[in-house]
Formats: sequence, C-alpha cells, structure tokens
Amino acid sequence: MNHPVLYMGTPSFAVPTLEAMIQAGWPIVGVVCQPDRPAGRGQQLQPPPVKQLALEHGLKVFQPEKLRRNEDFLTQIKELAPALIVVVAYGNILPAEFLEIPRYGCLNVHASLLPKYRGAAPIQWALIRGETKTGVTLMQMDVGMDTGPMLAKAEMAIAPDDTSASLAPKLANLGAQLAVEQIPNWIAGKLDAVPQNDAQATMAPKLTKETGALDWRQGARALHDLVRGVTPWPGATTTLLGAPLKVLDTEVIDAAGGEPGELRALLPNGWLVATGEGALLLKQVQLPGKPARAASELTHGLRGLEPGVRLGALAEAAGG
Repeated sequence: MNHPVLYMGTPSFAVPTLEAMIQAGWPIVGVVCQPDRPAGRGQQLQPPPVKQLALEHGLKVFQPEKLRRNEDFLTQIKELAPALIVVVAYGNILPAEFLEIPRYGCLNVHASLLPKYRGAAPIQWALIRGETKTGVTLMQMDVGMDTGPMLAKAEMAIAPDDTSASLAPKLANLGAQLAVEQIPNWIAGKLDAVPQNDAQATMAPKLTKETGALDWRQGARALHDLVRGVTPWPGATTTLLGAPLKVLDTEVIDAAGGEPGELRALLPNGWLVATGEGALLLKQVQLPGKPARAASELTHGLRGLEPGVRLGALAEAAGG
C-alpha cells in the first residue's frame, strides 16, 4: 500500500485500525479527529484516543469543529492530496465535497453487518435486539448515513455475556484486520462494490439516557438484552424504594408469577424480579453516588427491601 492515506477517527474504537495501518507501513498524510472535550470530574480537556496515538507516531493531527462550510479545512485536506480517506467512528457525516477528494474514495469501517444497524450505535442496538452474531463492514461512503455500497464483511459471534463494553473492542480489532487486508484489494481493483438492499435496513440511532429505562412489562429476555446493550452507557435504570437504581448485570430466570416489577425473592446471588414474561435476576446494581455492588451484598442494608416491593416508576406511581 503506497498511496497516501488520510485517516479520520476519534474514540478508542478507531484506534486499532490506525494502529494496524501504522504497523503495515501505510503512508498516512494526516489524522482527523474531533476536538478535545472536557472529561472526568474536573472536566479537564482530554485529547481523543486517536489523537494520542497519532501524536505518539509523529502524525499530523487536525481537529476541526465542523466539516460543513469549512473552506479553510477543505483546502488543507486537498493540499495533502490523499488518494484514499479511511473513516472509523469519526463522529460526523462527511459532506459531498470531502467524498470527492480522494481518487479511491472514502472508505468506512462500520461495526455491523450492513444494511442492518445503520447509525451511531450499531454495537449497542445489536445487543439490545438480542442478536447472536454481528460483524464489521468495509463500505464506500456516500452522502447518506451508512448507505454506501459494501466492499467486504467479517462476521463474529456475540457471546451470551457480552455487553457493549466487551463487544466493542472485539469488533474494533476485527475491523482493523478487515481494513488492512481488504483495502489494498480495493485499490488493486479486486473488490466489487455491492449496493445495499434498503428494504433490509435497520437503524441504530444514538443512545439517550431514556434508552436505558427498564419497563418491567417487557419480558425478561428483552430486559436482559437491554441491560447488556446500554452497559456501560447510558446504563439500565429503574427505581427502588423511591430512589434511582442502576442495573449492571442480570440473568434470565424461567419463573412465573408476580406483577411486573415485583420483587419476588432475595436470593444468595441476587434479587429476583417479575417481568412481563419470566423473571430477571438482578446480580449487580448501583445506588446513587455509590460504587457498583453485588445486589446480594445490599440485601440487608436497605430498609424496606423485602419480597413484594415494586421496582419501577410505573409501579410506584400506581401505589405498588
């Protein structure tokens, strides 16, 4: 691979692909990522992970606030004359004028088996929807949201205990491998660009705090998958004894009886809660301002915690 490449990516998910390109000796003429953002308790400005890696290797870094109607930045990129732009979790859709710059186009490594799960949170929504397999797609970008033609895919199984926190690095590494193996084939004209079937498309919109709200009227399996998908962010939430409760780890139990949200039993390995179908064992929870703990460790420390108590805002509003 001896064509000049511009890399665009921001979070830790985008690090392995850049790392693999560096190790393969690709001529990287620049790295574009989002600006430094405040993070942590002190809200100090923190450089994104991709920037940190790029600077460690002496690469030129660009951090524009925006891409659209940014003529100065567009000119800078044109002067770099990249033959190819590789994009992994950059954080913004590229405007048409950027897509037209490189001779070999703009290629994106997307964390799903397109056309399923187009959008900002494909890893999370694959878990929330209970998928048992996922993967990465190398695609040619167009002006749409993950709608461009597909060049190559790689599949992998989703482990039963995977959360978005554990699945993301696996997919990041798989995407890096796919990119360094297949992009040279694209340059050499050995890959066909296959249009996506829009009729089979599903969306994976950005998560909000509301996404993690547990509705106990749903079945235990759906609630369990929601917990997996929204861990660690925004987190699965409910209420208990009038206070917020974050749920971090659960297990589906084949048990019947009880109203949705009703605490059925306090077991040695967690709290058994009735749902719309089956029961959910809450194994790890977190109270406001406290560290995460095994639910069983809190059994005797919460006044009023006993079988029959109802979890969830709906239950409490109804006087349960």
